[in-house]
Amino acid sequence: MDEKEKNDVRNEEEQNHQPQPQQPPASRFIKIKPFSFVMLIFGLVLATAAVTFFALTTGEDKMVEVVNPQNPNSVDRKEFKKLYEAYDQLKKNYYDEIDETAIIDGAINGMIEALGDPFSDYLNEEETRQLNESISSSFEGIGAEIREMNGYISIVSPIKNSPAEKSGLLPNDVITAVDGQSIQGMSSSEAVLLIRGEKGSTVTLTIKRGDHSEPFDVEIKRDVIPIETVYAKMLDNGLAHIHITSFSEHTYEELLTALDEMEQQGMKGLIVDVRQNPGGRLDTAIDISDLFVEEGKNLFQYEGKGLTPEVYVASGGRKVNVPVTMIIDDGSASASEILAGALKESANVPLIGIKTYGKGTVQSPKDLDDGSNLKLTTAKWLTPNGNWIHEKGIEPDIEVPYPSYAMLPYIDPSMEMKTGMVSPSIKAAEEMLSAIGYDPGDIDGLYDEHTEAAVKSLQKKLSLPENGILLGETTYSLMNELRNKIETDDPQLKKAEEVLLKEIK
Repeated sequence: MDEKEKNDVRNEEEQNHQPQPQQPPASRFIKIKPFSFVMLIFGLVLATAAVTFFALTTGEDKMVEVVNPQNPNSVDRKEFKKLYEAYDQLKKNYYDEIDETAIIDGAINGMIEALGDPFSDYLNEEETRQLNESISSSFEGIGAEIREMNGYISIVSPIKNSPAEKSGLLPNDVITAVDGQSIQGMSSSEAVLLIRGEKGSTVTLTIKRGDHSEPFDVEIKRDVIPIETVYAKMLDNGLAHIHITSFSEHTYEELLTALDEMEQQGMKGLIVDVRQNPGGRLDTAIDISDLFVEEGKNLFQYEGKGLTPEVYVASGGRKVNVPVTMIIDDGSASASEILAGALKESANVPLIGIKTYGKGTVQSPKDLDDGSNLKLTTAKWLTPNGNWIHEKGIEPDIEVPYPSYAMLPYIDPSMEMKTGMVSPSIKAAEEMLSAIGYDPGDIDGLYDEHTEAAVKSLQKKLSLPENGILLGETTYSLMNELRNKIETDDPQLKKAEEVLLKEIK
C-alpha cells in the first residue's frame, strides 16, 4: 500500500444545517478488504492466491489507542477491567505457555466478529504485510474476489481472463475447502493465506454451486494476474462496448484512453459494462461517474456516523456525449453500484441485466503500531436520490437473466467419463453438449451411446482423437466451447445494443 493511500485523509466539513453540494474529493477512496465480504467491494486487488476482496473505505486517520494488558493502569477505563482480568488469568493459570501475540490478536478478532459486520476486519502483522506486498500492477494467484458471510467463503467474481475465470468459477460459488482442508468458519483473511500462492503452483478448491448441488473440486494453476481494468471494443453497429472490471488507481485514465479510441472509430453510442466488477477506489468511481452526469447534478451522498449526508455533485469537466446504456449483474458491487446509481438517477441511463450485489457501507483503514491493520465500517453511502442500497442492490430497468447454461458447474478434466457411467458431472457435460449444439440424447447423467456420439462429433470438429471419452483435452475443449457461446450469445449485451440503436434512430 503506497504512502498516498495510507495518508489520504477524507476532508470532512461540519454539518450544522442542510448539507451543501460539494465537489468530489480525490482523497476519499475505496481500499481492498480481505475481510468477510458482503462485498463490495471497493479497493485495490488483494493478491491472494488470486483471491481478492474489495471494500469501500476512506482514508480517515482516526486515532486508535493500543493498550498493554499487562499494565491495566496505562488506561483507566472500566470497560476493559474484565478483559485485563481474563488475560491475567490466562497468563497465570493456563497449564502451558501462551502465545501472547496470538491471544491479543484473537481478542481483537473477537471484538470485530461481535459487531456482526462482514465488512469490518482485522489483519495481523503477517496478513497486513502480505496484503501490502500484493498491491501492485500485477499479482500471483487465481484471480478471484472473495467474501465471508455467516461462516462461509464465497466468490464475489473472478477477474477477467484469470485462472479463476478460465476454470469456470462463478459469482456466489461457495468455497468449502482448500486442498482438502475445510475453511468453514474462517475469515476471508485466513482463507486468503491458504488460497494464494506462487505462479505455476496449483490449488484445489472444493466448490458448492446452488442450494441443492453436490460439491465438486476445481484444480487451478496459479498465475500472474495483471491488473488491467478497462476493455474496449467497437461493435459492428457503431456502438462501443467498454467493460470495466474494477475501479483501481489507473482505471479512470484507462477509460479516458478507451473513450478517445472509440471516438476516433466513430462511436455513436456507448455500452458501459460493470458485470462481475467488485468495486475498487471511491475516488475513481466518482471521477468516472462525473463523465456521464450533467454539471451540478448529484453523484452520490456520504453519511458519516451521526452526521447529515453530504451531497457530492458533478463537475463541469469532460462528458460523454453519446447515448449510453449500462449492463449490471449480481457481481456488480460497491464502486460499481455508485456508478450505476449515478447513471440511473442523475443521467437517466437505462440499466440492463440483473440486480446488483448491494453494498452501501464505507470502511476506514487504520495501521496499528505493530504493523497490523484495522478496518471498521464508519459510514454509509447513498444514491443521488438518497436511497440506501445496502443488502438490497440496484434493480435493472430492463431485466435480462443469464441463460441457464451459464451456471453449469465445472467438470474435472482428470475425471474419465465414458459409456455406461452415471454421475452428476455427466449430466452437466450433457447440458454443455446440448447448449453448444451437440445432441447427447436424454440429459439424465447416463453416459450412453448418444452421449458418446455427441462427444465424438465435438472431438472431430476440434481435431481431437475420436474415442468418445470425456477426459483431459476433450473436457477442457467442451468447457471452452461453452464459454465462447456464453460470450458470443450474451443476451444482456444484445439487449443493450437494441436499446441504444432505438435511441440513436
